[in-house]
Amino acid sequence: MSDHLADVKKYAKSAVDEKALESMAKTYRLVLSQADTRYVACSDQAELDRVRENFLKKKLGLSSDDLDASIKSVCETMKASRSKSRLTFYYLLAEHYGKLGTFG
Repeated sequence: MSDHLADVKKYAKSAVDEKALESMAKTYRLVLSQADTRYVACSDQAELDRVRENFLKKKLGLSSDDLDASIKSVCETMKASRSKSRLTFYYLLAEHYGKLGTFG
């Protein structure tokens, strides 16, 4: 968990909600345990579409027109990292939309 926390701290705009992060880690533990789903590939449009549909729309219940823009913003924020942790990526999106409480 400390690796995830350190990664999120590099990118988060405010203090990390450790309770929400821990809950997210539990929710997505199966996804995070597999090498092919542990990371988000910003260069793969199908992957970004899945993030939009499965995380932002289904999990967070969002439907606004700026979903793709927020995904691209997180890709830009994390561009220095070749391997973009899915947990960090999801945390940053939830933080952006004020939805960390969904996990806390």
